[in-house]
Amino acid sequence: MRDYELVFIVNPQIVEEDLEGVIKKVSQLISNSGGEVTEVNPWGRRRLAYPINRFREGTYVTTKLRLNPASASELERNLKLTEEVIRYLLVKIGD
Repeated sequence: MRDYELVFIVNPQIVEEDLEGVIKKVSQLISNSGGEVTEVNPWGRRRLAYPINRFREGTYVTTKLRLNPASASELERNLKLTEEVIRYLLVKIGD
């Protein structure tokens, strides 16, 4: 298992009360891929550097996780299919 950091941007039309549900959904995707979430840090709503799907702002969330490298592509595929997530970046931490 390797350490990863996942940063994802949630659709700004998702209200603050429903954000916890989106974070749980992403955590469930990580668990289904055989990983474990070690830390979740919501940054809040921020202005985007450029429009994504005609949105000018979004809610940023960072997540630290442990995952098998073979399962990373499965997680990324599922994140692409998640409608609430408009952009994500999965980065390996360390060696």
